[in-house]
Amino acid sequence: MTEDKGTTQRRVSGLPQSLFLLWGFLFAVWLVINSSVELPITSTGAVVSLVVAAIFVRRGDVWRIGLTPRKLFHFLAYTGVFLVELVKANINMLRYVYAPRIDIRPGIVKVRMPLKSPIGRLALANSIALTPGSLVMDLKGDALFIHWLDVKTTDPEEATQIIVGPFEKHLGAVFG
Repeated sequence: MTEDKGTTQRRVSGLPQSLFLLWGFLFAVWLVINSSVELPITSTGAVVSLVVAAIFVRRGDVWRIGLTPRKLFHFLAYTGVFLVELVKANINMLRYVYAPRIDIRPGIVKVRMPLKSPIGRLALANSIALTPGSLVMDLKGDALFIHWLDVKTTDPEEATQIIVGPFEKHLGAVFG
């Protein structure tokens, strides 16, 4: 099977930067999970992270994300927004757990999926699923179906603003 030069050149461009970004992210996750900076653990993590990053970057274009100051800013802003939303969701869960009478309305809502890139969609779905009280059940086209512990609205546009809204701006700027 032959490949044209345009396809080959497109796959090679951005390879070192994407490899470095994914390696750095995986290595940071390794260090957090192991909670140790001893030489054997650090060196093993560096090698394993590099091998995994090389495999993922070489096998597909999904992980090819160009780093710009604007994207870095929005990624850091997204991290802050995610942490705030995580704390708010946990406080809500505390209220549900410690309330003398549980007053919730669980249900499944349909929200709009604003992101087009696969990695952006993955990041949004994981952000929603990691905040307590919501779980992504399905993705069909441009719609996410979310199990929401306390349904505040069934209108898809309002539900999108409540659930997806905090993450949409920053993830859209980073991943598209």
